Amino acid sequence: MDTRLPELSHDEILRYSRHLLIPEVGLEGQQKLKAASVLVIGTGGLGSPVALYLAAAGVGRIGLVDYDVVDFSNLQRQVIHGESQLNKLKVESARQRMLDINPDIQVDVYNEIFTSENAMRIAEPYDIILDGTDNFPTRYLVNDLCVLTGKPNVYGSIFRFDGQASVFYAEEGPCYRCLFPEPPPPGLVPSCAEGGVFGVLPGTIGTIQATEAIKLILGVGEPLIGRLLLYNALDMSFDFVKLRKNPNCKVCGEHPEVTELIDYEQFCGMPASDHDSGSAGDEWDITPQELKERLDRGDPIRLIDVREPHELAISRLPGAELIPLGQLAARMHELDSAEEIVLFCKAGTRSVRALEVLASAGFRRIKNLEGGINAWAQEVDPSLPVY
Repeated sequence: MDTRLPELSHDEILRYSRHLLIPEVGLEGQQKLKAASVLVIGTGGLGSPVALYLAAAGVGRIGLVDYDVVDFSNLQRQVIHGESQLNKLKVESARQRMLDINPDIQVDVYNEIFTSENAMRIAEPYDIILDGTDNFPTRYLVNDLCVLTGKPNVYGSIFRFDGQASVFYAEEGPCYRCLFPEPPPPGLVPSCAEGGVFGVLPGTIGTIQATEAIKLILGVGEPLIGRLLLYNALDMSFDFVKLRKNPNCKVCGEHPEVTELIDYEQFCGMPASDHDSGSAGDEWDITPQELKERLDRGDPIRLIDVREPHELAISRLPGAELIPLGQLAARMHELDSAEEIVLFCKAGTRSVRALEVLASAGFRRIKNLEGGINAWAQEVDPSLPVY
């Protein structure tokens, strides 16, 4: 096996000259970067700065996994994409931008959902796996894949103003399951699509992830193995929590129970896809057009908005009552199970969970507005904004 590092062309030496001047990088370090390969799972908020900086740094082979297209609402934080790329595949949009920054690298694209069936195949050629996702099934999948294949997992997580980062590398420290043995109950932790994210936050956490990947390649500094970085943008604080390997961990412990990839959607009780149909099923759904027809007829329907109070400033339905999802269980006494109730939120995700809460309490005359107030704005009342 040829272990020699690749040579740098004169153009590459000029391109990376500011790296070459750093003793900890130098010519050999830049050659290590050129020889390295990193797989980036997700080309959204976290994946955008990661992909940009790995490309600029000269990582020789970068893989991109995503299944989505560029949406207008992405542009507030997913800085690798632009308006010229709207409705294009995210992996192709990101690849085009990366090769514009650095045409000397190789960018592989995988336009598919990362699953137990394809994860081993996709990850096989890469040295480091970087998790830029925002759902629990994929996080556990990436973790278990990395433990089973002996690869570092460069982890990042964001929500509103808070971010986390670490390197889970079972050969040298704890894995993600050592910290979180079990996923949270479905619906307990809202996604960025539901709870929002400060636009620059993924830039901060994503560049930290890129930094950790580059440090691992170069073998310099102290990586975040065994440490969880906690960042808060509001007070600009960086805190660290020391992590220890759990000898009883089900995947990296002394007697592992997980020895192959499993069904992570079943394990977490939620889909790996970031998209949600906003549907509770035919029996429980009502479409915007159906609701409009019934309201126009004067049918006695009680509209319950389960969004947060500040969302009313964006859009609202006349006559709707606000009971945020988090308050629903405590305020259930305000509702009458004999009344016909239609629940709605932004896009249907929270109202489906609200419907489940009420159904488990014995409510039967309840419906979910399929697609939420955004669908109402698109199909019934275009004067309302979509957000």
